[in-house]
Amino acid sequence: MSEEIHDWGKHKKTYMMVGIALFFFTGLTITLALFPPFDVGAPGPTPGDYVLGLMVATIKASLVALIFMHLNHERGLIYKMLIFTVLFCVALMALTLFAGFDPILEQYETLQTTDGYLMEKK
Repeated sequence: MSEEIHDWGKHKKTYMMVGIALFFFTGLTITLALFPPFDVGAPGPTPGDYVLGLMVATIKASLVALIFMHLNHERGLIYKMLIFTVLFCVALMALTLFAGFDPILEQYETLQTTDGYLMEKK
């Protein structure tokens, strides 16, 4: 087993600040989810709410990956993979937003609210 001695004292302040930031963003996530004044769009879950929640989760995951997993000291391929991951996350958020404009969902909701009136044969 390695007998290396690490000086954790110089990193303690950074870890504490990241821990406080993670607690803050967790509280922000709960606040956004539970309190109606912070609801984006119509009442209830909407694509805007999902995107906002995913953005907060992305910030939290980035802090964990960069600081606790020490990816902020890596070079080369790690950064290329990280950029690809960020682009993939943005693409998934865009797909979530576009799902709100789905015409099939709109037709289904119209069918439900008219009790099938539009489907009756004359």
